[in-house]
Amino acid sequence: MSNSNNLQPQFDFKGKTVFISGGSRGIGLEIGLKLAKFGANVAIAAKTAEPHPKLPGTIYTSAKAIDAAGGKGLPIVCDIRFEDQVNAAVAQTVKEFGGIDILINNASAISMTPMTETPMKKFDLMNQINGRGTYLCTLACLPYLRESAKKGRNPHVLTLSPPLDVRPFWFENHTAYSMAKYAMSLCTLGLSGEFKQYGIGVNALWPLTAIDTAAMTVILDESQKTIKYRSTDIMADAAVVILCQDARVYTGNFCIDEAILRQQGVNNFDAYKLDPTCPDAELVPDFFIPEDIYSQAKAPPAKREFVLKSLKGGSLVKSNL
Repeated sequence: MSNSNNLQPQFDFKGKTVFISGGSRGIGLEIGLKLAKFGANVAIAAKTAEPHPKLPGTIYTSAKAIDAAGGKGLPIVCDIRFEDQVNAAVAQTVKEFGGIDILINNASAISMTPMTETPMKKFDLMNQINGRGTYLCTLACLPYLRESAKKGRNPHVLTLSPPLDVRPFWFENHTAYSMAKYAMSLCTLGLSGEFKQYGIGVNALWPLTAIDTAAMTVILDESQKTIKYRSTDIMADAAVVILCQDARVYTGNFCIDEAILRQQGVNNFDAYKLDPTCPDAELVPDFFIPEDIYSQAKAPPAKREFVLKSLKGGSLVKSNL
C-alpha cells in the first residue's frame, strides 16, 4: 500500500546494505521495500524458500519485489535458531554487497497461549527465534556494523519489539510469548549502551495499533478478524525515520510508530488505515503498550496527542523521510 503522505528520506540510503531477519512478508518486507525505494541493498534472511500453505511470499518473491522497488535484493535461506546458518547468511550478504550498515531484527514467533497450552517445544521455538535470534543476528552483524561506523555510514540496529513494561497484565495467559518478546527489548536496552562506544544506534519500534500482517490470518479465527487495523506502511515509514537519525546520538529508544511520525509533522493517519472511514477511536490497540499510552489508545489522536508527546527518548532530527 502506498502512503499518501509521500515522505522522502533526509539521508541517503543508496548503496547501503540492510540485513533483515524473517523479511519474506509483513512488516519486515515492507521496511525492506521502503528502503529499496531509496536505493538500498536488502538481504532477506528467512526460512520461507517454498510457498507457505496459508501465508503469501517467499524469500525469492520478496527479493524480486526489492529489485522492482529500486534496490538490490538478496534472498537467503536462513533459520535464525542456528548459529551456523546466521553466520553463513551474514557472510553471503557481505560477499555480495561488501558490508552491512543496518540490521532489522524482525523475525519473531508468536503463540498467545497459557502455560497449559504451551509445551516446551513451543516455548523453545519462541525463545530461540525471538530473544536468542535477535542476540545472534546482532552478534553476527556486529563486526560489519562497526566497520560501517568507522566509515561514517550511520549504522543502526532496529528491533521490532515493545517498550519494556513488566506489569502482570502483559504476561498472564501468555507468559512464554511475553518472555520471548520482551527478550528482544532487553537486547535493545543492553546493547544500546554497549554499542555507544562504536557509534551504532540501537533502537526498538512497536506499533500503537494492531497491524494487518499475513500472520494475523493464522493467529486469529474468523470471528476475531477485523479491518480496524493499520497497514504495514506506518511501521515502514516510522522505521525509515529512525534509521535517518544520527546513530551516535539517537540510541536506546523504544519508539511507537505513530509518535515517531507525529514528531515528523504527520497529523493525518487515515492513509494507513485498512478502512479510511474507521474512526480513530475504534482502531484496535496493540499489545504491550505502556500504561500512559495504552490508557489513551482508543481516544481520537487529538485527545491522546499529549500522551504521545510525553514519550521518553532522544530528540529526533526532523526528516522529510
